Amino acid sequence: MKPWPILPSYLPWTQSTTALPLRSCEAYFGNGFTRRLDLLSSDVHSANSGGGGGWFRCWYSETLRSSICEGWKLRMVPERIQMSKGGERLVDVLGRKEEDELPVYRDGAFEVDGGEGFTGEKQLVSQEFLNDYVPPGGISKHTMRELINSIRVVGRKDFICDEWIEEPTLLVTRFEYANLFHTVTDWYSAYVSSRVTGLPGRPHVVFVDGHCMHGDQANRCCLVVKALDSLLEPGGLRTKDNVRKLCILTTSLLLKNFQTPLEETWKALFSSIRYAKNHSGSVCFRHAILSPLGYETTLFKGLTENINCHGASANQLWQNPDNSKTARLSEFGEMIRAAFGLPLNRHHIGKPVSGHNVLFVRREDYLAHPRHGGKVESRLDNEEEVFNSLKSWASSYEGCKINLVNGLFAHMPMKEQVQAIQDASVIIGAHGAGLTHIVSALPKTVILEVISSYFMRPHFELIARWKGLEYHAIHLDGSHANPQWKLIGNSFRFALCRSLQSITYRCDQFCYFT
Repeated sequence: MKPWPILPSYLPWTQSTTALPLRSCEAYFGNGFTRRLDLLSSDVHSANSGGGGGWFRCWYSETLRSSICEGWKLRMVPERIQMSKGGERLVDVLGRKEEDELPVYRDGAFEVDGGEGFTGEKQLVSQEFLNDYVPPGGISKHTMRELINSIRVVGRKDFICDEWIEEPTLLVTRFEYANLFHTVTDWYSAYVSSRVTGLPGRPHVVFVDGHCMHGDQANRCCLVVKALDSLLEPGGLRTKDNVRKLCILTTSLLLKNFQTPLEETWKALFSSIRYAKNHSGSVCFRHAILSPLGYETTLFKGLTENINCHGASANQLWQNPDNSKTARLSEFGEMIRAAFGLPLNRHHIGKPVSGHNVLFVRREDYLAHPRHGGKVESRLDNEEEVFNSLKSWASSYEGCKINLVNGLFAHMPMKEQVQAIQDASVIIGAHGAGLTHIVSALPKTVILEVISSYFMRPHFELIARWKGLEYHAIHLDGSHANPQWKLIGNSFRFALCRSLQSITYRCDQFCYFT
């Protein structure tokens, strides 16, 4: 197992002797999973030595109304899980339906070793237990609830394993897996689950879903093919076929040694990743942890619930605990940066010699998943025009040196994306999943979100607040920004300059426009 890195914002996850207040910030973002529910017990000594049976328990959070469950000696039978294999190249499964990628469990898809003295078979949990501690909560297909419902307790003679995985393993089911925001909720849930259960190192991950790898650099080739299809005359089928063959060949070469950014990050954060259906026979986990769905995290619940928490430094909270503040998102952002070997001791202090990086996070067309057409819905119609106008302004700005960074993230390796976020003094972007990267931003980073009147949602204002980052919204009437000099001065340039003021006072005298 990979070791846990030393994180400057880390605070202990062990339960304190005092009760954690309901709906406190630690209950929302940290270890609010305080109610232990033992569903199957086993003698600890004999279980650890291999002589006893397994155990299964859940940790329930009354604040989040969800549970982190874990089991010892848990057996997975892939042939009893109906779903696609998972992990395929996107180009090989174009058009595959989403329902084919989500698991459907038969009884006994998972089993717990009942020990030498147990005979027969019994269901591990009741519907009453599921309703109380793993409620659907408005999720139409709650796959983790269905997984737990499938678990059976069996005797030792029926607990037959083709493969043993000795080190702790997270079982994860992903929804909207090609979207960065939703993937970050999965990463956060997996991280919290690992900490709450006290794992000594970073666990392995098994995806209990049949998703393929999400969009990657091979998109460029296939998007070119789409353009050629629209340009070629209807009679040119042979030419089209040849272009498609060339696309597939090029894709194969590109993917031969290429990891897509989201899979790359899963592998960086945890010890390894595998897909459940990639196992050829039954798999037994010495210790398995069931990670709650991303929909059950505070990052997602905050979109519809009033979670009044504010970011603070871990040092401040260590000295003066405050139930209305949290450092957990900063800790998590440091975990992402550490996973890629980026430095954790950097802070935006004063004016750097090389100037301030102002990162403009762009939205690009790319092929995200088998059902995606390759076209991203724009939240800023004339983004390129606005970027060029800001670039022209920044190059002639006399207050302090501004490096306007073109954040074309869709085809960048994840380490480069996180590095760009870390190096930024100011981050600008139209509302879109790419702004979720601000979870990895340094303290004192300023966030400017361009908000179309058609897409007014609080995702990134909330993340900025929960991390303690300065945030400003630039509201548009519609989804088109007028980049004329005066209007840029009144909106983008004024907000940008005010942001630079908050970082360094050397820009003060240059922040007034006529």
